[in-house]
Amino acid sequence: EIADEIVKAATARWPNVLIQWEHFTNDKAFPLLNRYRDEVLCFNDDIQGTGSVALAGLLASMRLRKEHLSEQRIVFCGAGSAAVGIADMICAGIADEHSLTVEQARKLVWMCDSKGLVTTTREGVLDEHKIPYARDEKPAPELLEVVKRIKPTIIIGASGQAHTFSEDVVREMYKHCKQPVIFALSNPTSKAECTAEEAYSWTDGHAIFASGSPFPPVRLSGKVFVPGQGNNMFIFPGVGLGAVVCGARKVTDEMFFTAAKTLAHMVTEEELAAGTIYPDLAKIRQISLAIAAAVARLAWEQGLAKYAEPKDIRQYVRDRMYHPNYRPYVAA
Repeated sequence: EIADEIVKAATARWPNVLIQWEHFTNDKAFPLLNRYRDEVLCFNDDIQGTGSVALAGLLASMRLRKEHLSEQRIVFCGAGSAAVGIADMICAGIADEHSLTVEQARKLVWMCDSKGLVTTTREGVLDEHKIPYARDEKPAPELLEVVKRIKPTIIIGASGQAHTFSEDVVREMYKHCKQPVIFALSNPTSKAECTAEEAYSWTDGHAIFASGSPFPPVRLSGKVFVPGQGNNMFIFPGVGLGAVVCGARKVTDEMFFTAAKTLAHMVTEEELAAGTIYPDLAKIRQISLAIAAAVARLAWEQGLAKYAEPKDIRQYVRDRMYHPNYRPYVAA
């Protein structure tokens, strides 16, 4: 009722308002997003933003490995709104990449929660958002058992539980994948599933690592590895800006998919060579401009924009970006 009242009041006061849902619990996050996504201009950053930034990192990882997402086996540690948002975005990317259905793409994903592998055969009632990823196979209560059975090439942590990616788990993964993708995305750093140093050390420097919070560079065997940071800050400002400047009627998952591909494309060859799968955050204004332009262009192409399309979309967006330039104040 409170959310309904806020949306009604905000849209009455500001008809073109963009609403960003943030930090709602799993039982509220998906219902609220689904309730309003086609009615007002809104998105959920925990679901869609997290999914988009993770997909961007995986797309950049595939550039490093010269492989396709459709060739991977992906295990999730955590099955909340963030994990499902990431999985949904990845599956949409795989489906788009190889003209598959989302249901076919989901066969590449195994999801684990506090009770182990999410399956249709284990005891208890599954939360609704987990059902699409429930596997028709025997349960596995421990992550190590899942890794031994599935032999994943990608493991993604969104559990909020530190040290979940133990040395045994990472080394077991490394046995079957010579360049494992390890995303320890839980925030803050103290809750990361493993550290950058652990991921690189336990894989002899072969891991492709990213985290939700920053880790310092790691020196190992005379080489410096620069961990990537999968920060939602890469995504949501550009998506929001792009939606607002074109007068989008709604924010779609395809806009976040477009944002992910744009971000992945902005990782330089030099950054990839250092093992970094995200661009430098210092370039955030250029990144946000590129994503906003791509999102606005998509909205115009799909007839979702209320405003007339300009000849130069990038310049149109640049002219509408906020520039925090202030007069200098000098003490008298």
